[in-house]
Amino acid sequence: MVRIALANIRRASTPDESITLAIGAIEEASHANADIICFPEAYVPGYRLMGGQVPPPDAMFLQRAWTRIATTAAASNVAVILGTERVGDEGVMISTLVINRDGTRAGFQDKVQLDPGAEDDTYVPGSGRHLFTSGPLTFGIAICHEGFRYPETVRWAAQNGAQVVFHPHLHEAESGSYRPSTSCDPANTFHEKAALCRAAENTVFFATVNCASEGSGTTSAIIRPDGSVLAWQPYGQAGLLVADIDLTEATGLLASRLRS
Repeated sequence: MVRIALANIRRASTPDESITLAIGAIEEASHANADIICFPEAYVPGYRLMGGQVPPPDAMFLQRAWTRIATTAAASNVAVILGTERVGDEGVMISTLVINRDGTRAGFQDKVQLDPGAEDDTYVPGSGRHLFTSGPLTFGIAICHEGFRYPETVRWAAQNGAQVVFHPHLHEAESGSYRPSTSCDPANTFHEKAALCRAAENTVFFATVNCASEGSGTTSAIIRPDGSVLAWQPYGQAGLLVADIDLTEATGLLASRLRS
């Protein structure tokens, strides 16, 4: 059994506050005896679209932020999947930084598939997919749009041994949009149904994490390998979603049987 925590917390108003809120969530995850915590998309320093003002990219700020968060991870004995960004030669990439329980960096998973309707003018795509381990847990990461609309990003991880695919994303209410109150409401958008499919079509756990916001069309949830919902966070309610998962359920059977 592995205990995972999803940081269904509010968006920060400043980059500095994003560090403070992330540190608080890691400490809370430690108190809940979680083995690993995952944050929403680009949580530190903040997502550069959907309103709000995020200062220009600052590689030095990011290094300081990652160091502070890694120090907290080590003190808390919790592995961290931090939604963040990276500044490269070609521009800014949406990314995740994986931090081991001892505070060392395991590496990055950059967002490979950007949302063509929004992100192409702000971010540049990354390349390559990676697996990570934390104790008995092997996991992959698919970030927002790529997990919702590019099933191969999840299948790659499952075919290569992942028991869980974490899915940091950011989804806030739009004017006039449907406001769900029940997980996978049939009247809601396709997004949460896609999460069910990503788990069931690969026979792995799929852990999707969003920020808490009023009227959001998705919430944080953990989907079992059979496509059923193990746990979900009430919509708009800030806090950690914590659940125990039995890794023996994640056989990867359907992903491994794929024939081209």
